[in-house]
Amino acid sequence: MTPPPGWYPDPHAPHRQRWWDGTAWTEHRSAPEAPAAPPPGGGTGRTKAVALTAAGAVLAAAIVTGAVALGRGDGDGTQTGTAPTSAPETTPGSSEPTPEASTSEPSADDPAVVEDQLNGITFPLRDGWVRPQHVAQDDVVMTTDGTYDCPAGVGLCRHGMVFSRTVTENDEKSPEALAKADISDAADEAYDRDRLGRELHGGLESHQVVKSGPVAVAGRAGYLVRWSVKTGKGPGGYVQSLVFPSSVGTESPVLVRYVFDAGDDGPPLADMDRITKGIRPFGDAGTGGGVGSSIGPTD
Repeated sequence: MTPPPGWYPDPHAPHRQRWWDGTAWTEHRSAPEAPAAPPPGGGTGRTKAVALTAAGAVLAAAIVTGAVALGRGDGDGTQTGTAPTSAPETTPGSSEPTPEASTSEPSADDPAVVEDQLNGITFPLRDGWVRPQHVAQDDVVMTTDGTYDCPAGVGLCRHGMVFSRTVTENDEKSPEALAKADISDAADEAYDRDRLGRELHGGLESHQVVKSGPVAVAGRAGYLVRWSVKTGKGPGGYVQSLVFPSSVGTESPVLVRYVFDAGDDGPPLADMDRITKGIRPFGDAGTGGGVGSSIGPTD
């Protein structure tokens, strides 16, 4: 089953909305605060609340079982996503979307959890961390609260960020190989140059491996690599690449990146392990993991 055309949370940026044309994702995106209407040729009619509830229930079950998988083209690569979970209401005659409350919001019964619907997992939202708001980067699942002037005197920075995405750009499945291959890119993107070529931290000068090894994540056998990095300005920081097999769909590898500033203003380094230990599959609060935990299924 697939949902009707409409605005849904973007699989790679749940705090934004993206137009689903009934069969595939389009390139129409919107900010959460804008008013709602389908893009040209994007569909007709007002979505009924009853239909939304039924569609959301069916699709949520599909995500848990991995039964709904859809391909989408984005840039020069191809990524795999799941069908959206519920459709926001649209207002005829308006030119921009007005999304409903994001489906990445936790339930009232578990306010300290943020969902990654694409990969079928939840993250614990620890003290000092918030859901992404006004974040330009894709795949962000949480950030530290607030921003500050970057050490190099240009742009705004955050003391901590956590990203989650599915690895689809190659056929490599080994969590160890993928984590080791990603850590350099993670460090460069976090502390060397941003997308505009700016050295927000005065550039990346050196790094040191401070932790690496197997780790159990949501009952799956994963691998992590953590670097301490020194920057030209400011206290530097820590980056970590964590990879483990998804428990849904084709079990594609899930990559979770952590970026923590060092110094007194940065988040506690122990939060990296605490967040990792608290990652859970949808609907299975008892399946955890963490450094030193027994390794879960590997097939």
